[in-house]
Amino acid sequence: MSRADRAEELFRQGYNCSQSVFAAFADVVGMTTEEAARLASPFGAGFGKLREVCGAVSGMTMVAGKLCGYDDPEDREGKIALYKLIQTMCAEFEAKEGTIICRELLGLKRGEDLGEPAVRTEEYYRSRPCVGACRTAAEIAEKYLLNGER
Repeated sequence: MSRADRAEELFRQGYNCSQSVFAAFADVVGMTTEEAARLASPFGAGFGKLREVCGAVSGMTMVAGKLCGYDDPEDREGKIALYKLIQTMCAEFEAKEGTIICRELLGLKRGEDLGEPAVRTEEYYRSRPCVGACRTAAEIAEKYLLNGER
């Protein structure tokens, strides 16, 4: 099963977009699916349903941080390399999906749709770009982080 297939499977099980992408790489980042889902849980729906940066993008960048991140605040080269990688990955996501902003993907205005999470139905999955965004983010993460394209 590809990482994109796994991310879609997780999303269709009810995980949010960030959880779905990050947990699709749980084995690679040394976590259980449950641990990865818990860590990524606040980033769904554009950061706590604020509809800012797409949760799938957040999950993708969390994988990058776990695999390529730096922990020494003096590691200037590490910071430069990581930020360049994130910019490249996000640019590819934006080229494929049109934006990295959740509300723009959903066609919403700022402040719109901040209530309860939607009930997941087949119509929900058909009418939203979220499954595709999860697949795209997982494909990009796999390409750059597991297949070594940089």
